[in-house]
Amino acid sequence: MTTMLTLKKASDAKAEAAMLTTVQKNNALYAIAEGLLNEMPAILEANERDLKAAEGIISPVMLDRLRLTPERVNAMAQGVKEVAALPDPVGNCIEGFTRCDGLCIKKVSVPLGVVAIIYESRPNVTSDAAALCLKSGNACVLRAGKEAHASALAIVDAMRRALVSCGLNENLINLIDDTSRHSAEALMTAVGYVDLLIPRGGAGLINACVQNAKVPCIQTGTGICHVYVDKSARFDMAEKIIVNAKCSRPSVCNAMEVCLVHADIAAAFLPVLYNALVKNRPEHPVLLKLDEQAYSILGGRFNCVEAVKEDFDTEFLDYVMAVKVVSDVSDAIKHISEHSTGHSDCIITEDHNSSDLFVRMVDSAAVYVNASTRFTDGGEFGLGCEMGISTQKLHARGPMGLKELTTYKYVVRGNGNIR
Repeated sequence: MTTMLTLKKASDAKAEAAMLTTVQKNNALYAIAEGLLNEMPAILEANERDLKAAEGIISPVMLDRLRLTPERVNAMAQGVKEVAALPDPVGNCIEGFTRCDGLCIKKVSVPLGVVAIIYESRPNVTSDAAALCLKSGNACVLRAGKEAHASALAIVDAMRRALVSCGLNENLINLIDDTSRHSAEALMTAVGYVDLLIPRGGAGLINACVQNAKVPCIQTGTGICHVYVDKSARFDMAEKIIVNAKCSRPSVCNAMEVCLVHADIAAAFLPVLYNALVKNRPEHPVLLKLDEQAYSILGGRFNCVEAVKEDFDTEFLDYVMAVKVVSDVSDAIKHISEHSTGHSDCIITEDHNSSDLFVRMVDSAAVYVNASTRFTDGGEFGLGCEMGISTQKLHARGPMGLKELTTYKYVVRGNGNIR
C-alpha cells in the first residue's frame, strides 16, 4: 500500500477515533494486550528475522535495542493495559467560567486527529504509540525503520485483528510499508493528513523532521545527559547512580553521556569512577574519554583516552562516556547550558544550596537531584508508556503521555446572547 493511501485511510478513520467512548477504547486496549500475548510466537519470529538481517550492520547495544524477548513482549502488553487503566483524556473541562450575561465558556480537551510517528529500531514503540493514540482518540500512522519493520508489522497485524474483534475500524492503527526516506519525507509534508508528527530516533532523524516538516512536529529524544558530582557528594551514592545511568541500558536516550566532577574531589573520585565503570566491568567496560585534567589524574589506563571537543557534544548510545573536571556547580551549569540537549541532567550532592541552584538554572525537560537519569520515561512517570521525550518547550515537554496527545477547543453555550 502506498504511503498516501495509508494516510487517507487514517484520515478517514480519525472521526471514528474521536467518537469512541471510554468503554470502547478500554475494551480495544485489553483486546490488543491479549492479542500481543496470543501472537507472541509470530512477533518473536519476525523479530528474529530483523535481528539476523541487522547483524554486523548495527552495534551490539543497538541490536539489544531491537531485540524482543518473551519478557519484553509481556512488558508491551502490560504497558497497553496500564494505558487502559488511565483516565480518559478526552472531553475534560480544563477550565471555564460563566459571564455575567449567562454565557458559559469552557476549554475542553479534544483529540489531535492523525498522529504520525517515525521511529527506528525499537519495536516496542509500535504498541506504546498505538495504545496512547487510541486512548486519546487519535488515529495513528506508524513508520518503523527498516531494521524493525518485520517486527512492527507482526505487532500491528496483531493489534489490527484485536480492533476488528471489537467491532472497530482496523485503520485506527496503520503501518507505512515503505521504509525508505521517501515515506519519511511524505509524512513530513502531509499537510491536511497529519496533525502531529513525532520522530523517535537519532539526531539525524529528529533534525531532518524539525528542519523539513511542514506539519506540526515535536522535537524529541536526543539525549546528551549529564551527571554532575558535586564536592559534597557521597561517593557510594554517586557510584551507584552513575553505573545505573550509564550502563543499565546505554542505547536509550535517558542514559548519561557526560560525567562532570568537582575539582576538589576529582583526585579521589575519578579512581572510584574508573573502578566502577571499567575495572569491575570486564564484560562491558566503559570507554572513558577524559578532558585534560581528568586525564592527568587517571592517565593512560585501560579504556581511558584523551577527549576531543566533539566528545562533549556526542550522544554515544554505547559503553562510552565523556568526563570533565569543573571548578564548581556554576561551572557545571555553564557546561550543561552549552552542551546539553535539554533532555535529562542530574546533580549528586549533599549541599541544598548547590542542588537548589542546579534545579533553578539547568534548563532541561527533567532535572534530577541524587537520582539516575534513567527515570525519564513515561512508565516511570506514571503515564503508562510514552510517545517520546519532548526536549522542546511548547505544547509538550518531557515524557509525552495521553494529555500531550490532545489539544483543546472552546465550547461556548448561550441563550441568544449577542455582542
